[in-house]
Amino acid sequence: MSTTFTRIGLIGKAGDQQVAQTLQTLASHLAGQQREILLDAGIAPLFSDNPYPVADRATLSGRIDLAVVVGGDGTLLNAARSLAESDVAVLGVNLGRLGFLVDVSPDEMTLQMDRILGGHYQEDHRTLLHARMTRGEELLSETTALNDVIVHKRDIARMIELDTWIDGYFLNTNRSDGLIVTTPTGSTAYALSGGGPVLHPDLNAIALVPICPHTLSNRPIVLSDNAVIEIVLHPGTLEATVSCDGQISQPLQAGDHVQIRKHAHTLRLLHPVGHDYFAVLRRKLRWSEQP
Repeated sequence: MSTTFTRIGLIGKAGDQQVAQTLQTLASHLAGQQREILLDAGIAPLFSDNPYPVADRATLSGRIDLAVVVGGDGTLLNAARSLAESDVAVLGVNLGRLGFLVDVSPDEMTLQMDRILGGHYQEDHRTLLHARMTRGEELLSETTALNDVIVHKRDIARMIELDTWIDGYFLNTNRSDGLIVTTPTGSTAYALSGGGPVLHPDLNAIALVPICPHTLSNRPIVLSDNAVIEIVLHPGTLEATVSCDGQISQPLQAGDHVQIRKHAHTLRLLHPVGHDYFAVLRRKLRWSEQP
């Protein structure tokens, strides 16, 4: 069932002048549609003589029913982690490079916004991951990821060794450059370059993709997204890191545990009517191109 959005938050890459004009055009158009507009604090300096209220991300998420993210996929990943628990719908306007997640072009932005505000859109519910890092009884950190959680080596030219458990059952000991735990959304990101499968966003699945494994038979594995994954750094492992969406990182040492499970919330990701996931794959991955 479609929702008519009345309170709209605008988000972009903080301090990026390249998105300023698009954000200003969008804000003016939405104001003309009698929508309440709230700016994320990171983009407020891009508006001279700003007439719109400004809020930090935590406040913003509790006051809006739609967030429009202007930028690239990285900007949307950042927004998704802070908005998902508030059940805020998210729409991306693409000013980046690939644009798997931000699929409205600036040229069609106002037209598509009018259609979406009229209730004409498609909505995906994207799986998120929750990662919890511990050292003995100490909680090091915990965070959310839309694309992936990656345990990987740091700045040394040697492999790390990881023990992996699934729902309490031992899977394997993995000697490699690291291990990617990816959602369907993240399957077209780093996991794809590691030889992982492309997972359709509607699948209730996650994949484990080793990075440059020492044993060639160590292949990606697809699991139910209800699985609980436990990764333990083997004794002797040096200078490892866990990264979430390539944006949040936590240093690790031998014996540390990384627990990954499906987040309790999903991301509500909006698309224009007629959105075709397979067309996106063909275009972005250059499938079916003639030499």
